Amino acid sequence: MPRVGGGGPSGELSTSRGVGRTRARDAGHTSLARASARRWAPPCIDGGRGITAGMRRPFPAPFVTALLWGTSLNPLNSSIIATSLVAIAAAFQVGAGQTAALVAAVYVASAVGQPAMGRLAGQFGPRRMLVVGLGVVTLAGVIGALAPTFAWLVVSRALVGIGTAAGYPCAMAIIRTRADAARTGIPGSVLGGISIASQVTAALGLPVGGWLTAAWGWPAVFAVNVPLGLIGVGLVLRWVPRDPPRTMRGGGSLVQALDPAGMALFAAAVISLIAAISDIRHVSWIALVVFVLSTTALVVWELRAFAPFIDVRMLRRNGPLVRTYARQALALMAAYAVLYGYVQWLEQGRGLDATTSGLIMLPMSAVAAVGAAVISRDALIRAPLVVSGVAMLVGGVGIVLLNAATNVIALVALSIVFGVVLGMTTTSNQAALYTQTTADQIAVASGLARTAGYLGAIFASALIALAFPQAASDAGMHTIGWVIVGTAVAVLLLVLADPRVPRRG
Repeated sequence: MPRVGGGGPSGELSTSRGVGRTRARDAGHTSLARASARRWAPPCIDGGRGITAGMRRPFPAPFVTALLWGTSLNPLNSSIIATSLVAIAAAFQVGAGQTAALVAAVYVASAVGQPAMGRLAGQFGPRRMLVVGLGVVTLAGVIGALAPTFAWLVVSRALVGIGTAAGYPCAMAIIRTRADAARTGIPGSVLGGISIASQVTAALGLPVGGWLTAAWGWPAVFAVNVPLGLIGVGLVLRWVPRDPPRTMRGGGSLVQALDPAGMALFAAAVISLIAAISDIRHVSWIALVVFVLSTTALVVWELRAFAPFIDVRMLRRNGPLVRTYARQALALMAAYAVLYGYVQWLEQGRGLDATTSGLIMLPMSAVAAVGAAVISRDALIRAPLVVSGVAMLVGGVGIVLLNAATNVIALVALSIVFGVVLGMTTTSNQAALYTQTTADQIAVASGLARTAGYLGAIFASALIALAFPQAASDAGMHTIGWVIVGTAVAVLLLVLADPRVPRRG
């Protein structure tokens, strides 16, 4: 019997030939496999530039820039109007109470529009709806700049709220689709970039609005949305890949798929809640009754809807997501109470001028941006939430101890503490939401997260109105401080007592 692979020369030769034939055969199979993969590769995820390049760099800078541009217009427009309100009041002969409608219009439209735009993105595609939203922003800029009456300014601001509401939920859906296709896991740096861009543009809104008003008058604050919207459309069309073909979820008609009745009931619930608590000292009981009735009707309708706008059953099953919304609303209520209440006290209670007060508040935005950048790199969730809760607790106690003689260094330190709260909260809750939803749910879920943040801001406004009935005082600031202490305890309990809060994304 011949020996195969024996110790002699013939065995070694036989083995070498066998190995050579095997390697050649394997190489042939590998070449065929690669050729087949190239021939039958699925549609690429990087806008037509090749799936290999897309996998190497799923989030190139131009792609991210386009999304950051879209998400930044909402916070920018929330603050840019503030410095032009006096000029607008003089131009249209209206009072300060009426000009406040220009601020409220964006908040209300955004609070309702964020989840609605998320739903539309799920049906028609996030890229398409992002372009539509930017187009609405452009139209709003034209209407506002040419407005013949004050009512048209309110319409313009409402359209700004609706158009900019598309930015965040659509961006989150696009990012999730890209990350899932490239199998990158949670893109912490991209999500952190959204938080940082939002905070920076919100901070820049005040000086930019003041500069525009001083240079070209109040219409410039509205007209600036025309180039901003058009640039955004160009960036998205150039750098964001087209939406894949979509089919109606679960079949049925377009009306069933969009659930307009659910959207209307949700809008009624949010608007009536805002109306009920906007003047906390004189609660509108009619608005409160409308809120209870519309919320009840919303739950009943959505439990029976073919494709519910607000998936009540999913929220009931997804406790971690609901708790993320609660943390977001509570933490942002505290942050906004400081952002708007503290600065009033610095001027009226501490006796500082507007410039000095602004400089004291500046570290809050800077620290928030730095904090968001640090934790987003590793998509950290649990630890930043704990740090945020502790910082909120420390800051609340610090506010309780404030008085008219408090040292400026201590005032700056409080600003830094709440910068930690703002930076840690938004970024870590955003990462938590990413892990708690599916790709199909993330657009609406992200919109609801922004709505929770707006509700936090609205509750903060009610708290400030309650604490400062006439002018900002030490006693009123102490009231805000005690509320923040209680809020901090609630946030810490929502984190420490919840084992389902992940350590990272």
